[in-house]
Amino acid sequence: MVASLAATIPAAVRYELILVDDGSTDGTRAWLAGLATPGRVILNETNLGFGGATNRGAAEARGSVLALLNNDLVLEPGWLEPMLGALRSLGRRAGVVGNLQYNAASGRLDHAGIRINLKGKPEHVRAEPTRLERALRPVRPAAAATGACLLVRTETWRRLGGFDPAFVNGCEDVDLCLRARRSGLRNAVALRSRVRHHISASPGRKRRDEENTRRLVFKWRDELITLASREWTWTYLRPLLREPRDFPDPAEALRLAAYLGHLRRTPPASARAGMGAALDTELARWWEMFSD
Repeated sequence: MVASLAATIPAAVRYELILVDDGSTDGTRAWLAGLATPGRVILNETNLGFGGATNRGAAEARGSVLALLNNDLVLEPGWLEPMLGALRSLGRRAGVVGNLQYNAASGRLDHAGIRINLKGKPEHVRAEPTRLERALRPVRPAAAATGACLLVRTETWRRLGGFDPAFVNGCEDVDLCLRARRSGLRNAVALRSRVRHHISASPGRKRRDEENTRRLVFKWRDELITLASREWTWTYLRPLLREPRDFPDPAEALRLAAYLGHLRRTPPASARAGMGAALDTELARWWEMFSD
């Protein structure tokens, strides 16, 4: 990551490199001591996890924009400029900006933003943007973006409070993006920016996934329901389009269709109830999982 960063930063961009060693015991500290690339090194005596370590590094930053970069990224030429452009185009309403991330092993797209699925859980968007979309709409709105590679204005990061350390190696980024949304900011993905990523290569990376997701649902239940309601509406209506006469409530069908067509901003009660039931199913599963 460090080598690809030095090779891809535009000459006109002034930047500082802050490297946080999160209590490593594998020889990383010796490697950092001999690193030729200039940068400030922060050594955590104990492992704080992704959120805590990132917060500590970001607190030392002096620039106006923060770029959060995982250590297992391979940055490609031209990755930064579209992300900075997205921040500029969003102006004062800019929240968190992500990009396209490709699996370094397979070459497949792994991240084009984060959506909330029909279980109320965050998941990566993995549909490849078309050439036309990249040309005409290079900055795509997104519910959230992964913290593996993101840009955010330093002032915004500090106003939002950085990552919530209650999340341990998972959902910190989604929580940050939801706080940005709640404060009226817009999260987006720069479709012309791409990097490669050795995905979840750290041992134990997925160990706390269920706990983190449960915490996210407890904290953001209503917002998650809203974000997933349009997909729920489409999934519910699609079979009924073949035989509209079978729909039990024509008035509700019109409300759902208006919401699906963006003629209505808020989800109808049936959509919220459907997503609420899906979340209740997950909460019941977690209750059994963690009751011991």
